[in-house]
Amino acid sequence: MHLHEPIAPGPTMTALLLRLAPMIGTFHAAGDIAWYGRINKGVNWLANHLDVRVAVSPQAQELANRYLGGEYEILFNGIENELYARPNISRSAEKIVFFCGRYEPRKGLAELLEAFAKLSDDVKLWIASDGDGISLLKQKYAHDGRISWLGRITDEDKIDRLAQCSVFCAPSLHSESFGIVVLESMASGTPVVASSLEGYRNVGTHDVNAWLVEPGDIAELAEGLTRVLTDKKLAQKLSDGGLIRASELSMSRLAKIYVEMYYVVLEREHFSPDHHPKSRIVRLYSDRVLRKNPQV
Repeated sequence: MHLHEPIAPGPTMTALLLRLAPMIGTFHAAGDIAWYGRINKGVNWLANHLDVRVAVSPQAQELANRYLGGEYEILFNGIENELYARPNISRSAEKIVFFCGRYEPRKGLAELLEAFAKLSDDVKLWIASDGDGISLLKQKYAHDGRISWLGRITDEDKIDRLAQCSVFCAPSLHSESFGIVVLESMASGTPVVASSLEGYRNVGTHDVNAWLVEPGDIAELAEGLTRVLTDKKLAQKLSDGGLIRASELSMSRLAKIYVEMYYVVLEREHFSPDHHPKSRIVRLYSDRVLRKNPQV
């Protein structure tokens, strides 16, 4: 059984408690996560039911290790690159900056809007975002007709817009474990301007496949966007580098790694079935309720 965020309250924690099969747990969260702070020794013990612990980034590993201890394999979040190819959609001749993500102050939308106000009048901004508090930003920038407030959009619409826009901007301020949205943009061949956070640096390298700026620095963000929008050679270099990086972090490659891991865990379980002894309650649930033969 493969659990994502195995100690998050809910089904994954229940599955971890029962441990009715060998288990791999993948940890995604990074930064300050409220429910991690409420972890007690009982939950720490539950984590020992995992046969293998995987973290999607060094930052995710640090958070999980801080509260749970243990050893972790560091992998990555993969994407299905072929889904992001849009050969029938042409890149727009207009200069368009695209932001996509749920609205939270830490995502840096307010900072992007301040930076955007410094850009030339021929640049447009697409904002695909929704959530509490965004209405205040809409009111503040209602006078700027260059901004399109798209609300929440479908994945298909997001991918189509990635194929059309000039630059994707990820201006987050903190707490990004892995830049999946940056990786999606790279797979679309779209140049990326992003904050130089550890989570984003797991995916992008400055001036190779992304243009990275200091988080929260309005002037630097505006300058970075302007450079990528006006320097065609730079934009093409970032686009080409992004496609290469996306191929390195593909879902197909990640799946192969996990399949190999599954085989190792199953083999270990076959030869050492008692290396994770079950509590009396779990044995009762397994034997009486599920009528599971412990020898199977």
